[in-house]
Amino acid sequence: MSKLNSNIPAGELTQKWTKYKSSIPLVNPANKRSLEVIVVGSGLAGASAAATLAEMGYKVKCFCFQDSPRRAHSIAAQGGINAAKNYQNDGDSTYRLFYDTIKGGDYRAREANVHRLAEVSANIIDQCVAQGVPLAREYGGLLDNRSFGGTQVQRTFYAAGQTGQQLLLGAYSALERQVGMGKVQMYTRHEMLDVVVIDGKARGIIARNLITGELERHFGHAVVLGTGGYGNVFYLSTNAMGSNVTAAWKVHKKGAFFANPCYTQIHPTCIPVSGDHQSKLTLMSESLRNDGRIWVPKKKDDTRKASDIPEDERDYYLERRYPAFGNLVPRDVASRAAKERCDAGYGVGASKLAVYLDFKANTERYGRIEASKAGNHNPDKETCMRLGTAVIKEKYGNLFDMYAQITGENPYETPMRIYPAVHYTMGGVWVDYDLMTTIPGLYCTGEANFSDHGANRLGASALMQGLADGYFVLPYTIGSYLSKEIATKPIPTDHPAFVEAENEVRATIDKFLSINGTKSVDHFHKRLGHIMWEKCGMARNREGLTEAIKEIQDLRREFWADVKVPGSADEFNPELEKAHRVADFIELGELMCKDALNREESCGGHFREEHQTEEGEAKRDDENYAYVAAWEYKGVSEFELHKEELIYENIKVAQRNYK
Repeated sequence: MSKLNSNIPAGELTQKWTKYKSSIPLVNPANKRSLEVIVVGSGLAGASAAATLAEMGYKVKCFCFQDSPRRAHSIAAQGGINAAKNYQNDGDSTYRLFYDTIKGGDYRAREANVHRLAEVSANIIDQCVAQGVPLAREYGGLLDNRSFGGTQVQRTFYAAGQTGQQLLLGAYSALERQVGMGKVQMYTRHEMLDVVVIDGKARGIIARNLITGELERHFGHAVVLGTGGYGNVFYLSTNAMGSNVTAAWKVHKKGAFFANPCYTQIHPTCIPVSGDHQSKLTLMSESLRNDGRIWVPKKKDDTRKASDIPEDERDYYLERRYPAFGNLVPRDVASRAAKERCDAGYGVGASKLAVYLDFKANTERYGRIEASKAGNHNPDKETCMRLGTAVIKEKYGNLFDMYAQITGENPYETPMRIYPAVHYTMGGVWVDYDLMTTIPGLYCTGEANFSDHGANRLGASALMQGLADGYFVLPYTIGSYLSKEIATKPIPTDHPAFVEAENEVRATIDKFLSINGTKSVDHFHKRLGHIMWEKCGMARNREGLTEAIKEIQDLRREFWADVKVPGSADEFNPELEKAHRVADFIELGELMCKDALNREESCGGHFREEHQTEEGEAKRDDENYAYVAAWEYKGVSEFELHKEELIYENIKVAQRNYK
């Protein structure tokens, strides 16, 4: 075990990034044209990085497994993007965003990275407006804001319930402009299956053309991963079904450390599971918690309709337990509270694994405001509900329509039923302050890295981090590395390291196809997901994690002995794609459980039942676990722990309190 060097610049926190930018080596425009950068992923982190690097003059290759960059999972983000602009004049600031993020992450994030994120947040909004992103505006013409969990200010910018889609279209437009100018080569329907390391540096990738099956070798002076998170290890999650860990896991097995894998976020506002036929879950934006009140009946096993339960027989449990933040507590807190109520017998719906999200009170409140604006200062309830419904529809209409289509229920008339589900992963590839992994020349951005959220991500901060990394951080930091690579000539792809990497990939493919077992890839993925959800999900304990590790090891052996992958390697073969991804998920799942078992504390999204307060809140152990756990791959089921100590010089560390 060793301690990691995060390469954080010296000096006062608020000046680190400014001084860093002013002192790093630069690459002049003529030299940029001879340097090649590979970007894997085309979501917000990948597309923004590829577009920006190409605009700066670098030769860029961008890869995605979708048929278009705009099909990336970033498009599914709904609620908004955080930035410290203080448009509401409610006390927000760069420091406040920095503090809320550190506290929301339960004091398990790196100070310098988070402050940098807060610093550049305002620039992101300016960038997106310049791209034409249609962010909402209030009556005076200024950009509008709304609240999200874990804050007491309104700093979340939004475009109805389609913020991710609109931001991605902005980044996509910037990327396609560079494609059109010939400065970016776009490789759609390509999946990275290995990184090529030469003399200790990342020098390219092996990618599979998913249409033809052909394996391709690609050189780059540097490689950037913007490949998203690994929530689909649980099988059922809010992630797109294609979302995976493969690129991140392949570089991990080549020497890149994997940090805090047990930090997974359970989102409290999802449509509950309806049966074992489902392959994914649907997120209802956290923005709904602005106007929706969460409650359960005060009576156990209450079978009455929500409308038949009087107000005094409803338990608005978040408002009761956390009066200062109420329904806008952070996601980990809200999720555990919902689980606790349902486990105690107060759940609603047929499964009893749901709570109500009710908009009636705020619908009526909005209606009174609208009636007053029209000169009616004593409106009846029917008028209030009619006018208020129009306001709610304008703010959240697409989300309400989606809920109605999925459930067959009208959320304007009946409260939504919601329950926590796997959503985001705070763990990921370890990176230093430069966003470089432990493999020189290999960078990682957005959700694929671990760096900015600690043990829990605040809502609307994922889009912020992805765009901050791609537009404003990586373009500086990668230049520092590439300034030393100007004399490096492109390495021919017949180099032995390329040949070896391709042969390893081909051998794995041949192995999948030769097993000819009796069970589908999905069969193993579902079983893995069940193990992970039951024993490494919202709550974990030593006994369950120990059992899970053994069960996953057994599952891995069975997978490699009995999986059935039909078809061939030289064709479009989705089952072969899934086999790669599930094999990686199985190995990752084991590491997640080992990481959770090692961390004898509760913090953020990692809740060990043995470590909780008398009130059932997460109980950290700052003396022994105030570090980033970075794991080095040593072989099948073998990982070595390295620690990056977390030192807080600008924030007083305390047990979180949202009451």
